[in-house]
Amino acid sequence: MHKKNITKYKPFPAVDLPDRQWPNRRIERAPIWCSVDLRDGNQALAIPMNIKEKLEMFQTLVDIGFKEIEVGFPSASETEFAFTRLLIENDLIPPDVTIQVLVQAREHLIHRTFEAIRGARQAIVHLYNSTNPLQRRVTFGLSKAEIKEIAVKGTRLVKELVPEVKDTLIRYQYSPESFSDTELEFSLEVCEAVMEEWQPTEEAPIILNLPATVELSTPNVHADQIEWFCRNMKERSKAIISLHTHNDRGSGVAATELGLMAGAGRVEGTLFGNGERTGNLDIVTVALNLYTQGIAPGLDLSDLNTLRESYERTTRMVVHERHPYAGELVFTAFSGSHQDAIKKGMDQMDPTPGAHWQVPYLPIDPDDIGRTYKAIIRINSQSGKGGVAYIMEVEFGLELPKKMHPEFSAVINRIADEGSKELQPEEIKAAFYQEYIDLNKPLSLESYKISTRPDDHRHITFTADIIVEGKKIFIEGVGNGPIAAFVDALDGAGLKGFHLTDFRQHAITKGSAAEAIAYIEIQREKDKQMFWGASIDGNIELAGLKALVSACNRAWVSEMPTRLATDAASSDLVLQEKGEQS
Repeated sequence: MHKKNITKYKPFPAVDLPDRQWPNRRIERAPIWCSVDLRDGNQALAIPMNIKEKLEMFQTLVDIGFKEIEVGFPSASETEFAFTRLLIENDLIPPDVTIQVLVQAREHLIHRTFEAIRGARQAIVHLYNSTNPLQRRVTFGLSKAEIKEIAVKGTRLVKELVPEVKDTLIRYQYSPESFSDTELEFSLEVCEAVMEEWQPTEEAPIILNLPATVELSTPNVHADQIEWFCRNMKERSKAIISLHTHNDRGSGVAATELGLMAGAGRVEGTLFGNGERTGNLDIVTVALNLYTQGIAPGLDLSDLNTLRESYERTTRMVVHERHPYAGELVFTAFSGSHQDAIKKGMDQMDPTPGAHWQVPYLPIDPDDIGRTYKAIIRINSQSGKGGVAYIMEVEFGLELPKKMHPEFSAVINRIADEGSKELQPEEIKAAFYQEYIDLNKPLSLESYKISTRPDDHRHITFTADIIVEGKKIFIEGVGNGPIAAFVDALDGAGLKGFHLTDFRQHAITKGSAAEAIAYIEIQREKDKQMFWGASIDGNIELAGLKALVSACNRAWVSEMPTRLATDAASSDLVLQEKGEQS
């Protein structure tokens, strides 16, 4: 980074609005919400949602109350087109929900979009083109007049195609992409030219979406832009002003809230803020911010845990432990003074239904959003899985896989409940070691040898002496890494019944820098039950092997004695390595 004389960046220009009104306003009602999870959110995923996941996401959005949902960019790909048709042809869109489809201002794409929405009860056609000077110069090499003409011609074609879908109520939305970095006068000029072509009415207004495609300024400047636009447009009553903020500077939520104060009435965003770069607006956060101010948000977020689980399942994203409202640890207090204040506040709360919520450090009643009070106390029989994992990481440098949290938390809760006491960190660590680390009965690994295969450098040979219920057995196997080869050797010996489903390892960040820990999860074939094992060792290869032994022992001891199969051909053990390096 440059230390001084920074010339490659410059301050974002202020808006000339000396009599701005928005600072004295308050948000008094919820905006119109439009989810773009299936478009903006989906395009930002490393692995985009498949059709099944999209359907689950769509139903989730409907269930919590979205009435406008951008379902995709149907002219951009066959998958997007097919998903739109699937919703329409299978009558999966409730009568009170309007789907929205995005399209660039290009003729063939607009035609394809109308093919996609044919048969829908109602649809919002969302047309956009870039308007900012950087895009005009670098991407398109076009003048202002040429950019404006693209928007007008696209709008004209959409209007001409409306009669071809006479059974569908078409609403129109236009976005001057990168509004945040476009000259305000030119943004307004383009939007008013679009309005003149579309001819909206107060009964059927146009939606003008003013996106902060890239967040470039402080939220107050964004609010100034929105207020300037609203105050200077000619036919304000014939347009719904919509916001679409991003989070490049980390203030997408604040920019949206100030934009609503500045005159906007509609908001586009995603659940938990998933989107390109640093993300889109987090609608869940804005909606619950309104709720904490006594404003009904119009979205049902009363079961936030289930919503988060559905989101994580469909997107493969993880909601951060400190994410507002939804994070695993947001209702967990580790500070003694915080815990004391929270307990006193809850003890003194007025039990009358509807009484004003007044508990220190908790701006919202966790019960209102399906959370619980369990995690706000120390580690005892009612502690949450996030708190237990937090202690393991902070105190001992053990970063337990998230899937392991519920299982280990149940172990801790059982111990605390049986002892009717609070557990100290060392007791939690001891319980972890006893439950998961280096379990050696009924199976133990006595010795092993790994050798490369001269005819196949991608695989290794693993030989070992193991003890199974007191009986010594020699095993041999082949794999692309030590664990895979060990698994193959177990399979060859006729030990059966599991799939390997997860393998993690990391250096321990507390204590000896030379030690590492490995975690392995297996699934019992018979009943699909999952079991974790772990091991700590200076040799990470050995730690992985011993972690597998621990997992197998936990599974076998819980269900059945170890069996030696006499017919290896009938074995149903399929242990497949995940994440192992050869």
